[in-house]
Amino acid sequence: MATATRWHTCIRAWTWRSSSEVRHRAIWLRIAVHMVALAPLAFLAWDWSQGQLTANPIEEVQRRTGRWTLTWLVASLACTPVYTVSGIRQVLPLRRTLGLYAFAYAALHFMNFVGLDYGFDLALIREDIFEKPYAVVGFAAFLVLMALAATSTSGWRRRLGANWQRLHFLVFAAALLAIVHLAWQEKVNSPRPYIYGTAVALLLLARLPWVRKILGRGASE
Repeated sequence: MATATRWHTCIRAWTWRSSSEVRHRAIWLRIAVHMVALAPLAFLAWDWSQGQLTANPIEEVQRRTGRWTLTWLVASLACTPVYTVSGIRQVLPLRRTLGLYAFAYAALHFMNFVGLDYGFDLALIREDIFEKPYAVVGFAAFLVLMALAATSTSGWRRRLGANWQRLHFLVFAAALLAIVHLAWQEKVNSPRPYIYGTAVALLLLARLPWVRKILGRGASE
């Protein structure tokens, strides 16, 4: 009887220690993600304060914020496949975190465009947006990200029920629109749109049930 009691006590202690270690790893992972996601903004602020944003600082801000919007968007889409392959559940909550960072950088990208570049001149902004296809596509991507950020809370998830999942699958549409926006805006033949496009296509492929089954089987072996 005493042996059994000690055995159960050891199991409870090991389980608590194991779950505690998992919580600590999750906390440090979230901290690391926040630090990495905020680093480009810190470098941007520093370069702005030091006058190191090339000869056209507004264009440089636009370029950087656009690039990091797509980077965090792709990173958020990668969380589910990473979990499927690795079984590490701590990456799943990072989907929302990275998605919100993508929206934050997109908002800076948009505010730089309408504020610093066009001085909040609505007539000029409206005229320019509808005259340039890349601006129309970029604005559409921003609206989708805004809707997804606004409905990312647990409260909205409860209100929308099954429709929440359908709505948030539009994140792939936002990513594709953002890639088209980048491709049409590039003044030179850059490989970046192709790199982002390939990444999104692979991540979309990884969502297919039979692919997830293969990936999950590989993780369990």
